[in-house]
Amino acid sequence: MITLIGVKELPVVNMDDKCLIRVFTKGGVISPGDLLKIIQVAKQSGTNHLHFGSRQDVLLGIPPGKLPKLRESLGKEIDFDLNDDVRQNIVSSYVALDVMPSKKWLAPHIYHYILDTFDYNPTIRINIVDPSQSLVPLFTGKINFIASDYDNYWYLYLRFEELSARVWSLPILIYGYDLHRVSREIERLYKLYALDLEKLFPELIQSMKINTQPVTKELTFPKSNFPYYEGINRISEGKYWLGIYWRNNNFDIRVLRAVCKLCQATNIGKISLTPWKSIIVKTILEKDRILWEKLMGQFGMNMRHSSLELNWHLPALDEEALSLKKFLVRELDKIDISTSGLTFTIKSDRDITVFTSVVIEKSLQSKHREIPTYNVLYSKDFNPNHTEYYPFAKDIRKEIIPLILVELSHKYYEQLEKKENNPAKEIDTHTTNNTSYQCSNCLTIYDEKIGDPTNGIEPGVSFKKLPNSFGCPLCGSPKSGFRPIG
Repeated sequence: MITLIGVKELPVVNMDDKCLIRVFTKGGVISPGDLLKIIQVAKQSGTNHLHFGSRQDVLLGIPPGKLPKLRESLGKEIDFDLNDDVRQNIVSSYVALDVMPSKKWLAPHIYHYILDTFDYNPTIRINIVDPSQSLVPLFTGKINFIASDYDNYWYLYLRFEELSARVWSLPILIYGYDLHRVSREIERLYKLYALDLEKLFPELIQSMKINTQPVTKELTFPKSNFPYYEGINRISEGKYWLGIYWRNNNFDIRVLRAVCKLCQATNIGKISLTPWKSIIVKTILEKDRILWEKLMGQFGMNMRHSSLELNWHLPALDEEALSLKKFLVRELDKIDISTSGLTFTIKSDRDITVFTSVVIEKSLQSKHREIPTYNVLYSKDFNPNHTEYYPFAKDIRKEIIPLILVELSHKYYEQLEKKENNPAKEIDTHTTNNTSYQCSNCLTIYDEKIGDPTNGIEPGVSFKKLPNSFGCPLCGSPKSGFRPIG
């Protein structure tokens, strides 16, 4: 059984003096019964809405005076933790199962078992993600476990510098049931070494006895095909999934209560949260489909928003960002622009992890002006998993943004045609301006800036120019056993 693992108070932002409370749902999976408990606590605290966050968590806006009662209610109803440590939710791509393509071996029970092994509350972000899908981003965690082609073996990528495109990888695959142990050890070592990953990686391997395999195939990304995640959709013969999206991320607790009750009545044991602030209910049977259609109709829910409306990521409960999104969607709708395949982030003054193909952010010059201006950026190859963003327009007024997005969409479709005609190998997250190479056997690093003084190799000598006779100074592995790491 997946249970709630924590509650954390966050700073008040645009909520009319309300406190924003995060309730964690390990891996974005929650039972209808647990969600009903949260709904009951929200009602007792005087709020009529729940919200969902990009880390697949549940958010409550609570008046400060209601906090003592909320703590008491949560203490009675839900496992939780209130302390001074910053807690993080574990994100997983469980929600994408049956919605998008997936690794053949990655079944629901694999996710459940792995998530259940995390018997502690992580203090840094963790992603457990299938690269075959594009609903859940790969590299928005500091620790990112990415499913490989081998049954229950995972790549490990670390991204501790959020504003950097560099993603560090370990030259081994890790067995799924060891992920929790590796994560806990990385947290311990991170406190010791911070960003000095040249020290962190070797000690991680030496300090743990875990089931591993060598990396023999580089991670590649499928085409970034963003799914339409709303409405009732077919899984297989006689089975459906339902995606529920609310335009302003204010989910009426009456509707959510009805959803939970119908899940219980039709033997659906799990509800999934997406990073796009929506929920998905899976394995709806054909005989029950009419009940779900009736429920949606009773509450007057629009189940077919355009893709132009759906593919936006905004900070939770940020009225300024929401207002800008509404303006842009309205203006773009007048132009009849196609945004199929593109996703957008509005990055305001608040901290937000970017994972879309297009970013609209406030210009630094805005701080000195009455009328804000914006920068527009796009990700490498328009694939947000590459984590590199390039400027397209700088310091522009809000009214100009729709025209800029039209130009950017044209650029996107032009490069699609070029990629189809001249297919290129996917950019590898291991190799961006590489100056360091690592021995796959003992993890010794050859840094081009330092060279190898013990073997008479001067600083500045490129690894590619080393003779084929070059070997690891520690274990003797051949040159071919080294891999680029950054």
